[in-house]
Amino acid sequence: MNLKTRFSLILATALFAAGCSSTAEKSEPAAKPADTSQGCTSSAVEHLQGKVATPELLEQARQQAGATTARVLTPGSVVTLEYNGQRLNLNVDDQRIITRVSCG
Repeated sequence: MNLKTRFSLILATALFAAGCSSTAEKSEPAAKPADTSQGCTSSAVEHLQGKVATPELLEQARQQAGATTARVLTPGSVVTLEYNGQRLNLNVDDQRIITRVSCG
């Protein structure tokens, strides 16, 4: 296999792998972890529906829900199908208004 073909295969593989990455926003755990012994509780942050999702609000919601991670899911977001009971999801509309909160 010549060098040009090898380079093309490596480039194609890298581009394919980059296309598989998620674009959903994620929150990193805070320096002082929230109490997650009970797991994520979405009912603790249902009052946020109707508010604009900002990075600050996402972190606040993560802490209030007792989740270890949180993400904002926009319309058309590509998401993984694995269930994570410690993750808070904030579903938003096109204007980033929170329409639904859930754990998983």
